[in-house]
Amino acid sequence: MTTLRWQPITTLVLSLVGLGVSTYLTITHFDKVALVCSSNATINCEKVTTSPQSEILGIPVAMLGLLFFIPMVALCLPAAWRSADRRIHLARLALSVVGVGMIIYLISAELFVIKAICLWCSGVHVVTFLLFVIIVTSAPFVLAPGYGTYDGDESEDPDGTAPSGAATGGLAS
Repeated sequence: MTTLRWQPITTLVLSLVGLGVSTYLTITHFDKVALVCSSNATINCEKVTTSPQSEILGIPVAMLGLLFFIPMVALCLPAAWRSADRRIHLARLALSVVGVGMIIYLISAELFVIKAICLWCSGVHVVTFLLFVIIVTSAPFVLAPGYGTYDGDESEDPDGTAPSGAATGGLAS
């Protein structure tokens, strides 16, 4: 079986970056601390993060970012990528689709309603889009029947990435 090599670590790093930026944006939302961001006619983080569009149903968008990235970190752990449980891969895929839907709304709000761009928010948008691309392009592979199973044949695990004990059904010999 072919293994995913760079996707698990890349998506984990991207998720951690997104979690960090979302945490920063959430803190600045509640502490009313000025964001470290340049400000001109087009770039204005404060205008974006204090606009009516910065909350959905009274929930700060930055907090929704946390609610996106916390499970995404767990779903992008290498162990989750190796899992034979299709529900994990479907949850990762569904969450990435929801994330892209959200950034389409947020980018539209920035460009057409608020008429300003937040660089921190744009960073989260880029991270979310990259996660989406990697997850969607990996989906046919990880959702294929038999993915995540390993029968102990060395020719199917040439780089030794199968979990230890896989050849003996997870039991130590």
